[in-house]
Amino acid sequence: MPEPLLQAVDLRRSFGTVHAVDGVSFTLPEGGSLGIVGGSGSGKTTTARIVVGLEHADAGEVRVRGRARPSRARGRKQRLARAREVQMVFQDPYLSLDPRTGVDQVLRETLRLHFPDRDPEPRIRELLDQVGLGTRAADALPRQLSGGQRQRVAIARALAVEPAVLVLDEAVAALDVSVQAQILNLLADIRERTPIGYLFITHDLGVVQCVTDEVLVMRHGSVVEAGATAEVLAAPQHPYTRLLLDSVPHPGWNPDRIAAARQELTSPLAQPTQHTGGRSEPT
Repeated sequence: MPEPLLQAVDLRRSFGTVHAVDGVSFTLPEGGSLGIVGGSGSGKTTTARIVVGLEHADAGEVRVRGRARPSRARGRKQRLARAREVQMVFQDPYLSLDPRTGVDQVLRETLRLHFPDRDPEPRIRELLDQVGLGTRAADALPRQLSGGQRQRVAIARALAVEPAVLVLDEAVAALDVSVQAQILNLLADIRERTPIGYLFITHDLGVVQCVTDEVLVMRHGSVVEAGATAEVLAAPQHPYTRLLLDSVPHPGWNPDRIAAARQELTSPLAQPTQHTGGRSEPT
């Protein structure tokens, strides 16, 4: 049986007395797509930052194709190798792009850094085509592009290093609904053509439903429910998952019911639950 593309094993991270990530484990297969959902403060973004290497775990391990990712890279060669394993696309691409650098130069510098012996020109054209920008955008600065176009540039830059895993942290949250759909369709097309694995960090259950095979639901740093996306969203077992689903506006939506459910969930009398590796069960 082949090794999983990405594996997190009992990740833990605390900030003072706050357990931001508390025993999180998951597996992402080659070409798979996993969503991590939860509200603000659930620990989903800290988990993603540990996977990428922007945060270190107090305990636990991240593995790529069975090999442990060291918490810190030593030397330039190891830093580049780590970057080629996992890349991240952030919510606001404008903040992650140099406002003085055009699209062509962004891609050229990335390719020269990671593949100095290759001619970058064919790969630049391929990347621009892959993300639906075309050569007309090659000379544009970030401020001359729309939000959706800037996100496409960020995705192209991440793909340029040929990563095994792409982590997308609320990558479509700041975009209009129509542009969100375009980016999600783009990611689906890329996934069909490459063996890349996706890790989606989001609060948006619509995104999870569209683009992931499996989903983890996090609350207060812990996984409270996990399973196939279609099953979890169709028949959620944990009250917090049900609350997230009920919070999405829909015909007959009653915000008073949401407030009552949230109050019940946070009541000291509410029963705790424990994730047991599949669906959640009350303890």
